[in-house]
Amino acid sequence: VMQLEADRMVHLILAAAQVATERQVILEERRERVDNDPEALFQEQMAAAQYLASPYRLPVLGWKHEMEGLTRADALRHYRAHFAPNNAIVVVAGDVTAAAVKGLAEKYYGVNPRRLVPPRVQATEPPQIAARRLVMEDARVRQANWMRSYLAPTLQAGESRFALPLVLLADILGGGPSSRLNKALVLDNGIATVASAGYDESGLGLGTFDLFARPKPGANTAEIEAKVDAVLADVTAKGVTAAELERAKVRDRAGMIYARDSLGGTARLFGEALATGLTIADVEAMPARVQAVTLDQVNEAARYVFDIRKSVTGVLLPKPAS
Repeated sequence: VMQLEADRMVHLILAAAQVATERQVILEERRERVDNDPEALFQEQMAAAQYLASPYRLPVLGWKHEMEGLTRADALRHYRAHFAPNNAIVVVAGDVTAAAVKGLAEKYYGVNPRRLVPPRVQATEPPQIAARRLVMEDARVRQANWMRSYLAPTLQAGESRFALPLVLLADILGGGPSSRLNKALVLDNGIATVASAGYDESGLGLGTFDLFARPKPGANTAEIEAKVDAVLADVTAKGVTAAELERAKVRDRAGMIYARDSLGGTARLFGEALATGLTIADVEAMPARVQAVTLDQVNEAARYVFDIRKSVTGVLLPKPAS
């Protein structure tokens, strides 16, 4: 496998006849994953509304009109700029030794020439000074969705001291049946079928802290938004409890253990960290750092991130019959 990958790194043969076929493959992939899924389209629009400068405003697959115009020259230009041993991370998980893997890497990748790789420049997101709102209608939608994202720091950008407290805050707010949003919207008031929160501390630039809810038939997104705002106001005013924090830490610790339960999960964990500027030592220290987060740190992080001026609130609605 290493021999094949090392060869592909420098000796790619991209015939002109292949380009049209492969372009159709990626366009079909976009149709299946995004264009045929109103929720995926909605999430694209939310990201585009949240970020003004960061490349995170762009879909990973690309916009359809740009994909349609991709050429062989575009592909080769990217390939020659970025595919090089000095711009690669190899993660091997399994019954191997470091010495054996290093020997194979030197034998196969070591003969490939280094390239002058363009520097990785992350555009700085300007301060967001006003809340943004997005309403999207689609005839394929049967039940409305409500979503809000807040521009948030990560381990690599912004007030990174809040990153790990935000991991635990996301669990407290929307990490399961006992979470605050699920109790308030689903169990106690019965106005939603789903209520959750999400946050990813990794990445090269600012990220987002996300809230999501799907109203029950008969309920509406205005009710959802009012109840979510009430939950956030309570958290920022009174803070979370020591018991909530301890439960979140237990779930986080279990999640980290489960993530290493498979070879693929372990490889992905380290690969993602290395690709975003972290180190092996950072990964190994992460469980202890999360367990050391204090109640004051979580509450300070909540007050920092839940600034409505740094938010995008989106509503996905069924399109009324014309």
